[in-house]
Amino acid sequence: MKLSLYIAKRYLFAKKSHNIINIISIISVVGITIGTAALIIVLSVFNGFEGLVVSMFNSFNPDLLVESKHGKTFSEKTIAWDKVYGLSTVGSVTRVIEENALLKYRDKQYIASIKAVSSDFHHTSQIDSMIVDGTSQLEQGEQNFAIVGQGVAYYLALSLQDVENPLSVFVPRRFKGTQINPMEAFNNRLIQPSGVFSIQQEYDQKYVIVPLRFGRDLLEYQDQLTALEIKAKQPTQIETARGQLQAILGDGFVIKNRYEQEETMYKIMKSEKLAVFMILSFILLIAIFNVIGSLSMLILDKKKDIAILKSLGANRFHIRNIFFTEGMMITLLGAVGGLLLGFLVCWVQQMFGLVKMNSGSTFVIEAYPVRMLVMDFVYVLGLVGFIGFVAAWYPVKYISKKHIESRLD
Repeated sequence: MKLSLYIAKRYLFAKKSHNIINIISIISVVGITIGTAALIIVLSVFNGFEGLVVSMFNSFNPDLLVESKHGKTFSEKTIAWDKVYGLSTVGSVTRVIEENALLKYRDKQYIASIKAVSSDFHHTSQIDSMIVDGTSQLEQGEQNFAIVGQGVAYYLALSLQDVENPLSVFVPRRFKGTQINPMEAFNNRLIQPSGVFSIQQEYDQKYVIVPLRFGRDLLEYQDQLTALEIKAKQPTQIETARGQLQAILGDGFVIKNRYEQEETMYKIMKSEKLAVFMILSFILLIAIFNVIGSLSMLILDKKKDIAILKSLGANRFHIRNIFFTEGMMITLLGAVGGLLLGFLVCWVQQMFGLVKMNSGSTFVIEAYPVRMLVMDFVYVLGLVGFIGFVAAWYPVKYISKKHIESRLD
């Protein structure tokens, strides 16, 4: 094995009789290096965007969301509050009522979701960190305030300083029958906006957050709720809290973690990452297959060396192993170089943010986010090693039959 490795190294770095073999070997190494680095960089950027999107969703979504399995609402009297608050894993609980409503500000109208929350909402979410204008105040004595999504504020041309024109909220009344005056079929309440939040476009264009008492008055709810939002005391206790809450609430409720609350979004991100990984892997496959051409030409170039090695006592295994080892050395040299290059590029982007987003973009960050994961390096190295193994094995196994075995028999 040591002899095969020694000769393979000599063949790899020594000048060949035909200069084209050296050129093809260099092209193989460079191609593998660039392909490997591209995989690492693209996967790291995907990780960065995924982490950014997840952090934005997590600023609004709770650790656990409790909803009724049957129907839209449930009575809060059915909840054993003493047991829920008695759990050591539960940090805070927010009562929630969510319903679609028609918003009117001056001469503009917009349909959005009214999310009425109890006073624990600021402890359950991180909405305070997402305020871009005004404050996150919802109540002041008997006065109610609304926190409006940036998209909703944009469509309504809403001004927080316009205290003379509050926001009008319309929802259908909770009774049956036909009214002569269509406006009598709706409940209408006025509320003053106190702030504007920006989390993610889907949320910014959908939600207006109001106090729970305002929502109950508007919707004529007595003790009904549409959901409970739970914050665990520690991130490591989320699944434990979920199991304990399920045991207390029973089978009539569904408890979702953050992944399940945005399951479609997470699946789309994973699918996009996998698709890009497969595309770049195919490009890397083409680059690695240069090894086949390099080894094939090397075998042809070393016919005399094969005969000499045979006369010195080398058998088929040893001679095949020399060329196979060289093929793997070309692959691993390119793989290690690509991993180092990819790491360097990602590190520079993390530290200095050299590659900026579109200058006209209104995104929440200026530079492309990057997050390197150890397992990405492991997967890429394993993929390159496997493809390189096949690429080195093929010419040694088949092409060598004609050029090696004929000189060994």
